[in-house]
Amino acid sequence: MKKIIEVIYKSINEMNSQLDDKIKLVESTETVLMGSDGKLDSLALVNLIVVIEQNIEDKFDVSITIADERAMSQKRSPFRTIGTLTDYIDTLLKEHQISE
Repeated sequence: MKKIIEVIYKSINEMNSQLDDKIKLVESTETVLMGSDGKLDSLALVNLIVVIEQNIEDKFDVSITIADERAMSQKRSPFRTIGTLTDYIDTLLKEHQISE
């Protein structure tokens, strides 16, 4: 999952360059993305997901959709923290028979 985390951190750095200092994300699997402790509003989260999807495609040469009905219907949101997002992306890549 190291490569996935690298892609997410790269995406966060791209996003942070456009965000106000108060809402910049920290590179940690514990960083909360959404929810009561999250720093991102829904539009910023969507933007981050789009950047991650583009960077995943560049790194792994596969196109995935992170924010779909399946992701939204899970009891525990894959968008809660960077760690849960990493796990979800790992699952999606394995379904495409991509291993890092």
